[in-house]
Amino acid sequence: MNRREFSAGAAGVLATAALGLPGMAWAQAKKPEDGVEYLTLGKPVNTDAPPGKIEVIEFFWYSCPHCNAFEPKLNAWMQRLPADVVVRRVPVAFRDDFVPQQRLFYTLEAMGKLDPLHAKVFHAIHAERAGLAREEQIVEWVDKQGLDKAKFRELYNSFSVSSKARRASQVQDQFKVSGVPALGIAGRYYTDGELARNMDRALQVTDYLIAETRKAR
Repeated sequence: MNRREFSAGAAGVLATAALGLPGMAWAQAKKPEDGVEYLTLGKPVNTDAPPGKIEVIEFFWYSCPHCNAFEPKLNAWMQRLPADVVVRRVPVAFRDDFVPQQRLFYTLEAMGKLDPLHAKVFHAIHAERAGLAREEQIVEWVDKQGLDKAKFRELYNSFSVSSKARRASQVQDQFKVSGVPALGIAGRYYTDGELARNMDRALQVTDYLIAETRKAR
């Protein structure tokens, strides 16, 4: 979903394409062009990756239908990643009303429940049509998942989770994220479905940029 549309409060979405082959050999695909299918950042962004690792960030929003559709593609792509690549998810906040879902993500992470519940949040919103836009709705939902409501609420409103949400928004702005889902690579590159024309191609571009980063070491 495009950031301009979010800012205007519209429900328009970017066009999507059929499933592709993110890992196809570059001999069979057009080499990505800087400024066309990806952007090189003017100022590199510090990464959280351990030394020797290449960080890929997925920028997303739980309520975005394209992020929901991209999730299984991303998971399949992650299964094929080499050992020197790490993926970090960053929930965006283009408006203040995105913040509750940022806090949901980081609270689940703090409770060690992100792995089992991340996909369930997408499913609840997009398949079950659950309203998870406000704190009370979110707390009621996590209670149904068997989590301690009091502990969740305490962490949800904690300084730590608030700080992580603010940091996520800072990283989003540093990468100049213009829509979601989007990908940041090695703190230096950015691509999304608008630049690459679809997220399958964006994953191919990401593969290319990972290889380029590895060669430049």
